[in-house]
Amino acid sequence: MRDQLEALITQMYRSNILYAEAVREFKKKFIQTVLQENKGNQCRAARELGMHRNTLSRTITELKIDVRQLRDGVRRPPRSARAASPYEKKAIR
Repeated sequence: MRDQLEALITQMYRSNILYAEAVREFKKKFIQTVLQENKGNQCRAARELGMHRNTLSRTITELKIDVRQLRDGVRRPPRSARAASPYEKKAIR
């Protein structure tokens, strides 16, 4: 892996890619990969990356990563469609 990384760095250097751009692309791809492995779940991805969820969320925004593409489309049903939880507060009438 180290050889592949060194070859990539050499290729990027010879292509006149600036340091800031190289770091940005590395961060973006790294975070996308971890998010993809976690099906877009930012809490789990942040834990694996060793960062706070808010920091990850801010970085996702800065790097313009579309997390919606990484989710599998399964969403929690709205509260009206779920069975009532014993912990939910009842409406006062």
